[in-house]
Amino acid sequence: MSLETAKRVLRIEAEAISGLIDRLDGRFEQVVELLFSCKGRVAVTGMGKSGLIGRKIAATFCSTGTPAYFLHASEALHGDLGVLTAGDVLLAISSSGETEELIELLEAVKRLRIKLVTLTGKPRSTLGLASDAVLDIGVKEEACSLNLAPTASTAAALAMGDALAITLLERRGFREEDFAALHPGGRLGTKLRRVEALMHKGDDVPRVGPETKMPDVIYEMSRKGLGLTAVTESGGKLLGIITDGDLRRVMQRRKENVLELSAADCMTPNPVTLPPAELAATALRVMEEKKITSVLVVDLAGTLEGVLHIHDLWTLQLF
Repeated sequence: MSLETAKRVLRIEAEAISGLIDRLDGRFEQVVELLFSCKGRVAVTGMGKSGLIGRKIAATFCSTGTPAYFLHASEALHGDLGVLTAGDVLLAISSSGETEELIELLEAVKRLRIKLVTLTGKPRSTLGLASDAVLDIGVKEEACSLNLAPTASTAAALAMGDALAITLLERRGFREEDFAALHPGGRLGTKLRRVEALMHKGDDVPRVGPETKMPDVIYEMSRKGLGLTAVTESGGKLLGIITDGDLRRVMQRRKENVLELSAADCMTPNPVTLPPAELAATALRVMEEKKITSVLVVDLAGTLEGVLHIHDLWTLQLF
């Protein structure tokens, strides 16, 4: 019995969301344009369950490049209206379109000349008719067996909010790097950390000049403990890399005394590099594809900035 109920709920909510697809038309584009051209912030408002959905939509907007905040409709009527500015857009969520607290906001919204967008199941409602743009999020039935508790309707509202947020993300050209800047904490923030925050730098970076003799090269590699050394010009421009594997290969193929050679004789030119602003997750992918354990970090001019070792990524639990 419980499984049948759960399946029915999920089926009704899935149908409520899929039913929105065929309703998408020029009105959706109109809403996107209003939100995209907003000079201030998007104020999302609603009451009850719609208010809870509004909080999530506002949070998703913020994390995907659209400045937004949640405005509790009831609190707004008791002083919080002061947070609204003339450059804001108000996004109201109301299944009925007749939510008393939202209707009471209309006078102030019009006075401040704030654009009003409404997500509602009743486009011809008081809120719908007063809005600059309306999106129909109506559902045939709630998933509640009593057809009372907001379930399918809130699922539809949330899905429409996500559709708006992601459309705006793409419209703004929001990049992975922008997302990283807004998500510094948690596991997501860990995956989006930049190479420059994890790499070895300064005196911890093994480096030698092209004329450095191999005894000193080996000493530098051993002293820094990363299994490699960069070969750079006096100004820091990267010329090549010498790894433990390079040393073994040189010893196998050369008959002369390897210790008499210079770094330039043994290095691998044009090694794999990454810019300091690259993401840690991308660095891990590069190391896995190239089957290497370290990567040199250089700036746009090719100057050595640091070294990232795969052990530095293991500590982030990216695997």
